[in-house]
Amino acid sequence: MSSWLPFTLFAFVASITPGPTNLLILTQGARQGWKRALPAVFGASLAAALIVLIIGGGLAQTLLAHPLVRHVMAVVGVAWLSWLALKLYRSPPPTLESEASGRAPHFGALQAAGLQLVNPKTWMMAFSVVGVFTDGTTSTIHIAVLALIFGGIAVPCLACWALMGSGVGRLFRTSHQWQWFNRGLAFLLLGVAWWSVLIPG
Repeated sequence: MSSWLPFTLFAFVASITPGPTNLLILTQGARQGWKRALPAVFGASLAAALIVLIIGGGLAQTLLAHPLVRHVMAVVGVAWLSWLALKLYRSPPPTLESEASGRAPHFGALQAAGLQLVNPKTWMMAFSVVGVFTDGTTSTIHIAVLALIFGGIAVPCLACWALMGSGVGRLFRTSHQWQWFNRGLAFLLLGVAWWSVLIPG
C-alpha cells in the first residue's frame, strides 16, 4: 500500500504534462469548447489505462525482446503525429464552414484512443509503470488496479487541458490570432513527438 501515493503522483505528472494528446485536446477545446472535447478526454484516458494493463500483462517482455517492433511503432507514431501537426498548421480559424469542410483536424474519442496507441509518451509511461511499480510477483488484479487508477487520474488532468483550450478560444477574435495559435501548437506538437523518440530518457 505504501506504493499507492507515489504511483498516484506519477500518474498525475504523466497525465498533466504536455504531450501530443494534451495538445490536441487543448486545440479541440479552443475550437469547439471544453464540452465538445470531453469525448477525446475519455477516449484517451481509457486507452492509456488499457495500454498499462496490456503492458503489465506481459506485452512488455515481448516488446523488450524485439527492439525492431518498438522501433516500427515509434516511426509510425511520429509519422502520424507529424501529419496531424501539418494539418493543424494549415487549419483555418474555427467557423461553421471550416469545421464542416474537414480542414481542421477532428479529435474525438476514437481519434484520441487511436493516438494513444501510437503515442511514444504513452508507451514510455506504461513501461515506467511496469518497471517501477510492479515486479515478477505482481498479480493481474494489482496491475488492473494500477491501470484503473491511472485512467481515473488522467480524466481530470486532460479535462484541464480542454478547459484551458476553451479559455484560449474566448481570447482570440481575429483570423491572424488563430493562425498564430494553430501554427504555434503545430510546431509544439511536432517538437514533442520527435523529442519523445530522439531523446527517450
